[in-house]
Amino acid sequence: MNKGERTRQTILDAAVAMACEAGFESLSIGALADRVGMSKSGLFAHFGSREDLQIAAIEAAAARFSDLVFLPALKAPRGVPRLEALLANWLTWVERGGWGGGCPLQSAALEFDDKPGPVRDVVIAHYRQLERELTRTASLAVEQGEFRTDLDLGKFVFDMLGIVFATYYRRRLLGDSGTRALAQASFGELIERSRAHPVTH
Repeated sequence: MNKGERTRQTILDAAVAMACEAGFESLSIGALADRVGMSKSGLFAHFGSREDLQIAAIEAAAARFSDLVFLPALKAPRGVPRLEALLANWLTWVERGGWGGGCPLQSAALEFDDKPGPVRDVVIAHYRQLERELTRTASLAVEQGEFRTDLDLGKFVFDMLGIVFATYYRRRLLGDSGTRALAQASFGELIERSRAHPVTH
């Protein structure tokens, strides 16, 4: 990266960290300028408005999610092992991303779910892409013969998302130290319910 790109990345890293702590609505050119030690005019050179900054921060968080969750999981064999790798990566990605708060993408979904506009559109695009990728990964388990051919992939993805989002609130809001083990057990049961069982005569 050149100097301008490095500066922009530094700003976005700080913006995502700030959003993890207080939400994307907390982002402003002035507050972020103070956090990274830049002038407001310097930040305006990279982001022309607060909305542009919010969109760029959400896109940066989504790219980081892909780098920490999906790309490493591609090293696992197709099918159930890859799904298990996805879940394991997903449950720890915020900590490995170096952010002290909660999931920035979940925060964005909660903040903008009822606020039409370009920021909400970006959040929707991320979650649509996420569901497509999860559906594709689950479909590979069907192709591998590990899952039933009549498996409702949409419901499988819905249930997987439910496990992850329940994990977020139990761990962050309730402070339940056993949440990760509960999530893994629940996912294991989902996998077992989805498996292709041999026909007995």
